[in-house]
Amino acid sequence: MQFLSLSRRRTEEFPPEAFTGELAVRETQRARELYASGILRQIWMRGDIPGAAILWEAASEAEVREALGSLPMFAAGMLEILALTPLQPYAGFGPGK
Repeated sequence: MQFLSLSRRRTEEFPPEAFTGELAVRETQRARELYASGILRQIWMRGDIPGAAILWEAASEAEVREALGSLPMFAAGMLEILALTPLQPYAGFGPGK
């Protein structure tokens, strides 16, 4: 099953420099590990606010939440998850009736 998460950086609580340096390196490393494991399918930086949109492939929402919790910035309280939505296939591309 696929899920879409939307997050935002908690810039009102943390200065810009908190999102760089060693923590950013660890965040990138963890995202690569999640991608290599197959749970993180795609990731985009949001164009409207600082944050990310991530497409996940997992058996359950709990599995996605566990993966999100393993991200260093989320674990540090620097990210807020605004939405975590399960996705279903679009029936319009299937066989017609």
